[in-house]
Amino acid sequence: MTEVAPVALSRLTTLRTGGAPERLFEATTTAELIATLRDVWSSGDPWFVLGGGSNLFVGDEPFDGTVVRILTEGIERMPSPRPGFARLKVEAGHDWDALVAYSVAEGLAGIEAMSGIPGTVGAAPVQNVGAYGQEIVQTLVEVDLIDEATGEVSTVPAAELGLGFRTSALKHHYGSVPARRAVILSVTLELAEVGHEQRTIAGDQLRSALGLGVDDTVSVAWVREHVLATRARKGMVLDADDPDTYSAGSFFQNAVVSASFARTLPAACPRWPVAPDLDPILVIPLSAFDGYVPPPAAVESDVKVSAAWLIEHAGVSKGFKLPRSRAALSSKHALALTNRGEATAAELAQLARYIQGRVQAEFGLVLQPEPVLVNVEL
Repeated sequence: MTEVAPVALSRLTTLRTGGAPERLFEATTTAELIATLRDVWSSGDPWFVLGGGSNLFVGDEPFDGTVVRILTEGIERMPSPRPGFARLKVEAGHDWDALVAYSVAEGLAGIEAMSGIPGTVGAAPVQNVGAYGQEIVQTLVEVDLIDEATGEVSTVPAAELGLGFRTSALKHHYGSVPARRAVILSVTLELAEVGHEQRTIAGDQLRSALGLGVDDTVSVAWVREHVLATRARKGMVLDADDPDTYSAGSFFQNAVVSASFARTLPAACPRWPVAPDLDPILVIPLSAFDGYVPPPAAVESDVKVSAAWLIEHAGVSKGFKLPRSRAALSSKHALALTNRGEATAAELAQLARYIQGRVQAEFGLVLQPEPVLVNVEL
């Protein structure tokens, strides 16, 4: 393991905030990462791991603990037990968009709509990253991880990670602790071998974003190219020359609400149904079974609503900033809080609280932050 001189986390995060940690380690191999984490955990000091720094909002004060940077890289292509599919085992520190580029070059489909998402592969399952209707839960097979409680390394199937909308059992949500404290070492995905031929695209959300009809055919490379262009127009592709990209991506999650609550929102608010559980388990004791199985109760599915629409229609427009603040909404996308130049975490938190307050006052809904907050409160 390699201990390096601590630097301000503002230099290692895309939102460009954060004081220096007490100790900083860099791990370039899985063996180094395992040894470093076991050593840090044995000390009992506060800690967190850092990949691309694109989903972190770190406070201004120095972090009284240890940060471990995951810099492992590598992709291994493996056969799949399913005909027409291939598996990729990818090291946790590998750049996510580099993985997408590799998969597209190999003619593999399943993650091309997530082109341009910043960060590392190991962070992707933690918040079940997704874009335009694709989510990593759709292709994730398993992860190798190391548990903090035991220091043991194990292979965990995707079904045991509690993957949901921008969440998992591993995610440290604002105001709570993860259900399982562990660090991902590698990720295994299963992708369809579609080659480079044109084909129709499943998913209304992706077709709508790309302006495609149901019968239009395009290649995976075409999808990647146009997703990158779409994200760039929204300031969602990192660009050192564009302050609109000095952000943590979407700062607030699209809210998942009940169907009854969704009906209280204006009809113009974009919304998407969240698929309900269509296969509930019904257990009838044999001694009580009389030959009749009651039909399943009709349950309305929850609804995902657009946080960006709620923000703008609560009177907070793109480019908005508070007086004398160096934090502002992106001029391209109402979900991105941006650092317009040496903004403090306190300035960004003040803007986030203001937006939350406006949306709650207008629509009765409290938006939840998507990044992991370290040393900072909303």
